[in-house]
Parts: sequence; C-alpha cells; structure tokens
Amino acid sequence: MRVPPALNVHRHDTGSRALITLTGEIDLNSAPLVHASLARCLYDGIRAIDVDVTAVTFCGHNSLNAFLCALLHTAAAGGSLQLHHPSPALERLVALTGSGSLFVTLPDAHAGYRSPTQAFPLPQAAPWLAPALPALPGGVL
Repeated sequence: MRVPPALNVHRHDTGSRALITLTGEIDLNSAPLVHASLARCLYDGIRAIDVDVTAVTFCGHNSLNAFLCALLHTAAAGGSLQLHHPSPALERLVALTGSGSLFVTLPDAHAGYRSPTQAFPLPQAAPWLAPALPALPGGVL
C-alpha cells in the first residue's frame, strides 16, 4: 500500500506579515491543513500572507479551494494573500478556473528561486492596486 507524501507547513512571522512555506503534496487529505494554517494566521492578527509553493509536488483542486477560501477570508479582514513560485501545474489549474486575477503574485520558480531569507520580508502591496493578470505559462499567476 502506497503511503502518500506528507505535507509540511512552516510559518515565519515578521510583524503583521507571515511567510508560509509548503512542502509536499496538497490533496484531499492535506488541504484542510493548508486551510487551517492560513486561517490561523488571520486568527493571530496576520494580514499579509505570503505562501511559497516552490516545493509543492502535487496541487489538486482541493488545494486551490483552500487558497481561494483563505484569500476570501484574508480580503474580508483587510489583508492580502500572495502565492509565490507556482509550479506549471498550479498555473494551469489557476488558468483553467479563471482565478488567476484574484491572487497578487510574484514570478514562479522558473524565473529563479529566492530563498525565504531573500524573499522575506517583501514590500507591502495593496491588492486593489495590483494589476489583474491571467495565468501565463512559465510566468506569473
């Protein structure tokens, strides 16, 4: 019997901003962990959430649902949620669902990896000022 790879969640806070680094597969079983981790940020007063998905090896519709739910709750709380370094599969999923313009994003892993210490903290961004961009292959969401 195959044991699915675990999903690891690491959180690093700086003030009212958090970097969530996800490693492994986000599937039906692990999507609730993603949802709970992002919801916990809001509960703790975090209003700017950066999610590094560089090391996510599988990302199905359940993961997109968890990200979209977190995005809605974060926006309702006056915050922002950004997905960083999406894989081509995640870009494709976002493009197919038409949800790319909802996320404030940075270049994906193909544009060059930055370690969390280089990428964090990021400048504050007002989500309503960010251009609405569709998903682009090998580009940004």
